[in-house]
Amino acid sequence: MESFSDISLVAQVAVFHNRRAFDQLVRKYQSPVRRFLLNLTLGDETLCDDLAQDTFLKAYEHITQFKGIASFQTWLFRIAYNVFYDNKRKKVETPQDELPSSSSSSYTSSTSLNMDISTALAQLKEDERACVTLQLIDGYSIDEIANILGMPANTVKSHLRRGKEKLTTYLKANGYGGNR
Repeated sequence: MESFSDISLVAQVAVFHNRRAFDQLVRKYQSPVRRFLLNLTLGDETLCDDLAQDTFLKAYEHITQFKGIASFQTWLFRIAYNVFYDNKRKKVETPQDELPSSSSSSYTSSTSLNMDISTALAQLKEDERACVTLQLIDGYSIDEIANILGMPANTVKSHLRRGKEKLTTYLKANGYGGNR
């Protein structure tokens, strides 16, 4: 029933340019999209906010391209990932630090656990981090992750396996997890 509500809101935006309907979609998905981007940007709140804003702007501009094959949330996360990836590509042209400074983000400085998680996520390649974040934090299935990231399911599985192994190794080496 929830997806029917999304489809109804999307139709109102696409056909009638109903901004209130789009506002409802933004309110519903703002936190999940922001959390996803926050993990991809390793806790850089400023960048995350900019990317989230760009994500919703692109979603509004291209709402008529939503076909309803996947859920609206999956479609939106795909846009968010593309916005992140496009931003990352631009930064390659003008190199900057990959890790945000601890003063720029209350996310990484609020607790040592958050710092450790951000640091652990920083050990992963971007694709591994995206896959791990989508599965472990956002609860997406492998098929949904494949759809969001535009990768074959087996590639997603490989990224998940490598990413989880790296996280486990890092966290155990830093005092998390029991001795076996």
